[in-house]
Amino acid sequence: MKQDTIWIEGFLEAIHAERNASENTLLAYRRDLLAFCTFLRQRHKKLITATRADIEAFIINLESNGMAQATRARRLSAIKQIYRYGFEESLITINPSSEIKGPKPKRTLPSNLSEEDVNKLLEASTKAGRSPEKKRRSSCLMQILYATGMRVSELVSLPVASVRGNPQMLLIKGKGGKDRLVPLSTPAKMAIAAYLVDWEIVQEKNRLKGKITSKYLFPSNSQLGHLTRIRFYIFIKEICLIAEISPNKVSPHTLRHAFASHLLANGADLRVIQMLLGHADVATTEIYTHVLDEKLKSLVFNHHPLAN
Repeated sequence: MKQDTIWIEGFLEAIHAERNASENTLLAYRRDLLAFCTFLRQRHKKLITATRADIEAFIINLESNGMAQATRARRLSAIKQIYRYGFEESLITINPSSEIKGPKPKRTLPSNLSEEDVNKLLEASTKAGRSPEKKRRSSCLMQILYATGMRVSELVSLPVASVRGNPQMLLIKGKGGKDRLVPLSTPAKMAIAAYLVDWEIVQEKNRLKGKITSKYLFPSNSQLGHLTRIRFYIFIKEICLIAEISPNKVSPHTLRHAFASHLLANGADLRVIQMLLGHADVATTEIYTHVLDEKLKSLVFNHHPLAN
């Protein structure tokens, strides 16, 4: 087991250095690989002694236990990557995973919100909180999220320096440490300006108490120093209840989908949306073309002379 752990940690260090992988990505890889090691121990095997049959048995076992196809594909991907790393580092002479082809994850359409639903959520955010300051913070969070389509991890860790000086564009540090610029809407800029006044007052009080000024726009007492993704997830559910929208219909990522879908429906170019979302491959962005499909259907049904 110790040998497996050393191998896994070496692999994680490598992808962190080579790809600047995020902490969340590293945690997912570690979780998947440790699950595989646990399975191998039951077969009295280790990573270094596992065969193709062991790997295939693991994937079959996951399917038998009802694991989703996308999750099985992700776990196999982690296994293939660590064996590729092991082969390149001469830890093994034969890669047992090289010829295994796993299940391809299905490209499912993201759940989407209408513009009316989003407007309800934005309005509800102005009422979420026990004080005017908390309500301005809530509004700021939602306005930025919908205006930029950023990932939740990018939003909660946003540096306060990025919004100083009423910027027209927001610099976002995305996956792999890649930066991208996203325009800010007027409502978002107004929400930021109002919230920054409160932010400065709180930080000045902290300075007088000898505390260090936070570098984050949304600071908290968490170990990270900023609002956590879990707390933001709960926050979204609270907003849904105020807006009288089913919480099951909305997640933080749903707002990102809405951002992309609404842009596309209103004429934005797919390549532009790819850049704004920070997708490395336009194929990832193409999932939003279902919006165009619906628009084309509507045009035909409403305007074709034989539609009726």
